[in-house]
Amino acid sequence: MKKIIEIFKNPVFVKLFFANFTSQMGSIIGITAFTFYLLDRFSEQPAYASIAEMMYSLPTLAVFFLVGVLADRMDRQKIAYHCDTISASLSIVLLGAIYIGWMPLIFAILFLRSAVSKFFFPAESGILQGVLSKDDYATSAGLNQMVSSLFMLFGGALGILAYRFTGVYGAIIIDSLSFVVSGLLMRACQIPEEVRLPNGNHKWKDLNIGFVFNDFKVGAGYILKNKLLRSLIVGFFLFGVVNGGFSVMPIFILKYKLAPQSYEEFSVILGVIFGSGVLIGSVISSIIIQKIKFYQAMIIGLLVTGSFVVLSGYASNITIFFVLIFISALTLPLVNIAIGGWMPSIVDKKYMGRVQGWISPLMMLSQTITLGFISASFQKVLSIEALYCIVGGALIIVAIYYMMVLPKLSKHKVEGVNQTSVAH
Repeated sequence: MKKIIEIFKNPVFVKLFFANFTSQMGSIIGITAFTFYLLDRFSEQPAYASIAEMMYSLPTLAVFFLVGVLADRMDRQKIAYHCDTISASLSIVLLGAIYIGWMPLIFAILFLRSAVSKFFFPAESGILQGVLSKDDYATSAGLNQMVSSLFMLFGGALGILAYRFTGVYGAIIIDSLSFVVSGLLMRACQIPEEVRLPNGNHKWKDLNIGFVFNDFKVGAGYILKNKLLRSLIVGFFLFGVVNGGFSVMPIFILKYKLAPQSYEEFSVILGVIFGSGVLIGSVISSIIIQKIKFYQAMIIGLLVTGSFVVLSGYASNITIFFVLIFISALTLPLVNIAIGGWMPSIVDKKYMGRVQGWISPLMMLSQTITLGFISASFQKVLSIEALYCIVGGALIIVAIYYMMVLPKLSKHKVEGVNQTSVAH
């Protein structure tokens, strides 16, 4: 608690924290409300909801080579601010597109808005790294994890309430206003120039195609030469497998094994249980993370979560399944907070944007491959138990890999970084 009080004494962090909070809140309300609108308005065409989901995820693969380079070469504060203002404007444009009812235009705006939002996180991560002390990284990661778990728990309900009481138009207006508030908070931050521009001032005319791709390649070289960072990111590829599996596994086990007649109702309960586990786990993990090393927290979290994911695939009834899923959610924040606290400590401030720019597409690639594999093989050669074994096994494999390499690497200085690898 003392560390949380201390970090909130930093005025820049407070503004960044609430900018991120309002932006996430508005996005979740808007996305949820729009999905329900599509299901209500086009009940005979459920593919529209799937296409809309693709419009939120595909832009990652379209702009991944740009986001990190811009976050490292241009003014990070301006990037984050303009992400918010452009997203707010596109939300208003989306209202007009919905009123017209032309679906290609609606999907194009969703794609564009999602692409713009991808530039926010690398820029914000770079700013946080610069305005916080090394000892505050884990506290910041813990707070962000708690916010994410709150939205996981209540975000869908907020979106449904907004849709029911204000309709899709009202929900998207809330979405737009949240981006406006986030942008104003971001603009109000007093951020030192060396944090905003870690690699000096660059003009847009400097960023030609050759420069961007060369910088992107430099980011890849930095990761490959940095043994500790490289080892961490190898595990991220398997995290994409986990994300892909988790996006469909819960509904599959409810529909095809545990509750075929009432899987929709139980899926809502499952969301509350999982979100509660993550929220409680975030509080507990924030305390534990101050007492053990980051790699120890990651290994423990991955082993426990992976083991209980495997066990949950063999649950014989809904009660046992919920208990096992709750336990797996309880230890998951240990991994997320450890990664969020460790990464800023081992990455040079000048490369943070490009490192973040590599992580998202890597995870998205493995996530897409996993979903394709599941689509082609589930119920043909892949049972629900096997699916849970694959996903839980992926977490256990990462834990074993980290157990083999991280303790040794964490004792040495990271190549190319003038900081020690272990943050505490």
